Amino acid sequence: MAKNDDWLALTQEETLDPDLPICDPHHHLWDGRHARLTPRYLLDEILRDLTSGHNVVSTVFIECGSMYRGDDAMRFIGEVEFANGIAAMSASGLYGKPRVAAGIVGSANLLDDRTAGRVLDGLIAAGNGRLKGIRHGGSWDASDDVNNPRADPTTPPMQGLFGMDAFRRGFAELAPRGLTFEGWCFHPQIPELTDLARAFPDTTIIFNHFGGPVGVGPYAGKRDEIYATWQKDVAELARCPNVVAKLGGVNMVLNGYGWHDRPKPPSSRELADATRPWYEFTIERFGTDRCMFESNFPVDVVSCSYNILWNAFKRLASGYSAAEKAALFHDTASRIYRLDI
Repeated sequence: MAKNDDWLALTQEETLDPDLPICDPHHHLWDGRHARLTPRYLLDEILRDLTSGHNVVSTVFIECGSMYRGDDAMRFIGEVEFANGIAAMSASGLYGKPRVAAGIVGSANLLDDRTAGRVLDGLIAAGNGRLKGIRHGGSWDASDDVNNPRADPTTPPMQGLFGMDAFRRGFAELAPRGLTFEGWCFHPQIPELTDLARAFPDTTIIFNHFGGPVGVGPYAGKRDEIYATWQKDVAELARCPNVVAKLGGVNMVLNGYGWHDRPKPPSSRELADATRPWYEFTIERFGTDRCMFESNFPVDVVSCSYNILWNAFKRLASGYSAAEKAALFHDTASRIYRLDI
């Protein structure tokens, strides 16, 4: 249960288009995160969200520093073992229709190019066929007001990560193993991600959260200026055929909309109207076959409920054809993460 459940309950809506199949390609699982609005987000908690109205048939777990084992280079395997355990429970069918963590994205210290290959092989074995990719976040900012904490202090955000020689040597281990890479950065680093994508055209890169457009600290009150630069950078990134885009993750505190400070949560129409430019431009440049809606739960619970969020996505997609909606809500994610549901 989220600490802001009473607040979230102040805005209720009927589920829009409840039969539309959804693959949610970006969520986390954790326990003991007392600084978070949702300290515990395991199978029971995510199923509460997945079954709140929408037809979610499958999900992809994204690394978040959960359940690391030990303190050596192989510590990341603990998280994949943990996520795979949740996935196995869900796959039994005892917990309902949604297949939680049908795909798993783990973490590895790609900067440690001496051990990267060995760690990746260990993660693949631990995933038992479910490991699809790796995320080593490149989100960094000079301002202390732009907070991006990491559970693992040995892989902290750092300036220029995607261009470092050691990182690229570790990154080169992904494609031979059929692994994708989650490109998580803040908006000033989008050109660095583009350069990485061009250097490794055989590696599929998933552009996370629109490139993290920041709206707090030194970026507060500058959304129009940031959006203009962001458009140019995203248009260039979209020219890389090996990059696909996740549509979501802009309801975090760092995005600067301040939904969490309101007396009641936004409606799905308010969410859609406020964030529409990010979605429409990205879909225009990437195309629906390279775009997928994502929840980023339970992080985005700071601003809205799961039902409200997916209602907002359905409002944003209302003008698209049935085939385009199928791609945005399910088919792109299922194809990119190689799922069978």
